[in-house]
Amino acid sequence: MSHMSDPIGDLLTRMRNAQRVRHEECRAPWSRVKEELATLLKKEGWIAECSVEGEGISREIVIRFAEGKNALELKRVSKPGRRVYAGYQDLQPILRGYGMAVLTTSTGLMTDRDARKKRVGGEVLCTIA
Repeated sequence: MSHMSDPIGDLLTRMRNAQRVRHEECRAPWSRVKEELATLLKKEGWIAECSVEGEGISREIVIRFAEGKNALELKRVSKPGRRVYAGYQDLQPILRGYGMAVLTTSTGLMTDRDARKKRVGGEVLCTIA
């Protein structure tokens, strides 16, 4: 099964699929990075809510989509087979600044905008528009 090799890609796919069939939420197995990513999406206003449910191995992350918003365009950038790193100078605004990229940096996940501000680079996990 390929889904375990790229849990972030799996989460983005679940989000895309859920939105395609107009579900108001999607669920995925929990991980710290997924929770960090969902928290960042919530903070930046891309999703309505994120929460963690269940215990131990059956722990899940639950993402609720914002009502009345278009489906998010989620793109996986760095993949397990092909990692993509960027220095803060290399970070171009996504969709003229309407979109955002999410980077994993030495101080955790952050948006491309914050990475430019703080002058840190990292692995470009995904873009959202």
